[in-house]
Amino acid sequence: MPDKASFPKRAGQYLTNLALMSVIGTARLLPYASRVRFIGWLTSRVIAPLAGFDKRIRNNLAHTLPDMPADEVDRMVRAVPDNMGRALIETYSGAPFVRLAQQAPVTGPGLEVLEQARAEGKPVIIVTAHFGNYDAARASLIHHGFEIGGFYRPLDNPYVNKHYTRAITAIGEPLFTQSRKGMANMVRHLKGGGVVAIVADRHAVGGEIMPFFGKPAATSLVTAELALRFGAPLLPVYGLRKPDGLNFEIVTQEPIPHSDPETMTREITDRLETLVREHMDQWFWIHRRWKV
Repeated sequence: MPDKASFPKRAGQYLTNLALMSVIGTARLLPYASRVRFIGWLTSRVIAPLAGFDKRIRNNLAHTLPDMPADEVDRMVRAVPDNMGRALIETYSGAPFVRLAQQAPVTGPGLEVLEQARAEGKPVIIVTAHFGNYDAARASLIHHGFEIGGFYRPLDNPYVNKHYTRAITAIGEPLFTQSRKGMANMVRHLKGGGVVAIVADRHAVGGEIMPFFGKPAATSLVTAELALRFGAPLLPVYGLRKPDGLNFEIVTQEPIPHSDPETMTREITDRLETLVREHMDQWFWIHRRWKV
């Protein structure tokens, strides 16, 4: 028999999903560029204050960058949710978003690394972050002929997760969930010489404590461990949003040298911090990254 205590939670999740789908459905009636700008504005000006995102951004910036000027903090409070809103509606926009991602220039050695690994029958681990729009990078590399398997954690809201999974599946397959079955399928994919992309910049329960913006943060070693286990290049890739707010550059960095999981993960984190410092408003500063 269902737990009665779960009914209020499920009701709240249902209503949240209803509101989200109403907004997305309305936005999708607009031309692509207009819908992306509109949802960015709506997230920044309406949703973020209601959801407390603005307070969390301020707290994270005060924790890590206490000397940031007040006017820059105010800009970040608006710009970060704007990017997040754009990323959300882009993922739900399907073909128009994918076409833009396919046209994005790919900079750095990434394509060459992927081509060489494919020629040698070796797997590749792509590590990315909640920065710009990581699905732009996935769509771009799929367009260039690589089968990119995405590893993701299902959303807590089952109603939202259902259509979110459909949206990211439409961009490309296969997808592997953070579960025993998902891990088994991902391992099988890697053993076959496949490519897996993992978003690895959130708080990791039981993770290694290492600095991010000078403050201790629990960080997952999984990407480095997988790269070492399968002898795979560990390739950082990011979907950088261009100044027009609509187009992208797919930034691929030099592979992380193989050593040990801690050293490799520290380099991933250091490189990400460098990139974020260059484009501060493109990282999702709403995350509770520093829980230590």
